[in-house]
Amino acid sequence: MNPMITQDTITALATASGQGAVAIIRISGPTAFEIAERVFAPKNSKKISNQASHTIHLGVIKDGERVLDQVLLSIFKNPYSYTGEDVIEINCHGSAYIQEEILQLLLREGCRMANAGEFTLRAFLNGKMDLTEAEAVADLINSESRVSHEIAMKQMRGGFSSEIKILRGELLNFAALLELELDFSEEDVEFADREAFNNLLSKIEHLLKRLIDSFAMGNVIKKGIPVAIIGPPNAGKSTLLNALLNEQRAIVSDIAGTTRDSIEDEINVGGLRFRFIDTAGIRETTNEIEHIGIQKTYEKIEQAQVVFLLLDASHQKDLKTLRLEIEQLRNRCPLKPFLVVGNKSDGLSEEQKAMLKAEIPEMLLISAKEKQGIEQLKDTLLEAVQAGKLDNNQTIVTSSRHYDSLVHALKEVQGVKDGLKMQLSSDLIAIDLREALFHLGNITGEVTNDELLGHIFANFCIGK
Repeated sequence: MNPMITQDTITALATASGQGAVAIIRISGPTAFEIAERVFAPKNSKKISNQASHTIHLGVIKDGERVLDQVLLSIFKNPYSYTGEDVIEINCHGSAYIQEEILQLLLREGCRMANAGEFTLRAFLNGKMDLTEAEAVADLINSESRVSHEIAMKQMRGGFSSEIKILRGELLNFAALLELELDFSEEDVEFADREAFNNLLSKIEHLLKRLIDSFAMGNVIKKGIPVAIIGPPNAGKSTLLNALLNEQRAIVSDIAGTTRDSIEDEINVGGLRFRFIDTAGIRETTNEIEHIGIQKTYEKIEQAQVVFLLLDASHQKDLKTLRLEIEQLRNRCPLKPFLVVGNKSDGLSEEQKAMLKAEIPEMLLISAKEKQGIEQLKDTLLEAVQAGKLDNNQTIVTSSRHYDSLVHALKEVQGVKDGLKMQLSSDLIAIDLREALFHLGNITGEVTNDELLGHIFANFCIGK
């Protein structure tokens, strides 16, 4: 057994705390069966430790002669359990009182309350999963959209870690040959084919860059893609936010300048989580408070991943002037998807709509008040963030820890390439190669330390 794993038997509530139909209390450790036998009276009177793994048994939990609840008790014998240890799961009724009574009984019988993420930590230390798969468990629990769920599932199944392990394995082969050269340094022999080694490094460099580049999308998927709704006062920004959310989230008024601060809320569109930000209307003003709100609007434009410029399509002004105003705002964020949306189009004639489209062909006409064109707007938004690219089998990095290790690994790989180009000696090249291997191993947990594990698993919920 890994020396980091204590001999304690741990317990915790595996379902959400509070009242519900059922609750699950998990026990894991060397005395899990022994403790369960002291508190559980099976209906068939058979001894728990003699039963087959992955079986469920009906009975009651008793504190002495006092019956606490009728439960279903599930058995998972090591090493064929989540943690790799003997595991018991008690399915009891969801009364908060019953949950607490059973937990207190288990503590008196020799269990210790599990720390945050301790069940998954034990699974990692017992070789049931690597570190990226363990982290994916937390991501899966926290997933709030189809795409974040799919990314977490792929990572939990080893998609990301398998790529890293293949890269690291190929590097290890050459590292072994370089180390062999060091043993025969006096004889001036080369065991590692320099050309093949350089080709491998180029391939690894390309893959590392792709993984690093994917973090930009992975990060916004995990946190929600921020979309700033900007435009002049009374264009209907708050009405659009309410239409997208399908609720009255923002105050709507005919009085210009009523939105003085940004309002944020999230919705799921096509499996992606978007964070919409309703901002103060952009215009010239002498009102100090409104001016502060407008400055915050420009800040939100900088922070957003996508910008909606919402205009009042019913307010007929010189279209060439309008085109100029659009370009001025677009120039503030030239590298971001910038969608021009004409609101209040329900009041336009077909001729007026044609004139608008002729001058501003990219404008999408909607009516937020009547909820016309909202679904088309959502489809356009998905196209703008290139959601289709997320449906392929490419790995997307969502963890800042993984990103940091990949960046360091890339730096060291490039250092090895430079060393080969300059025909440095094997011992100097080996230094950078060892560092690259360290950073790749740090991702999957092949190289790790107690401090790192403590930081990662502290972010888990207790009971997982």
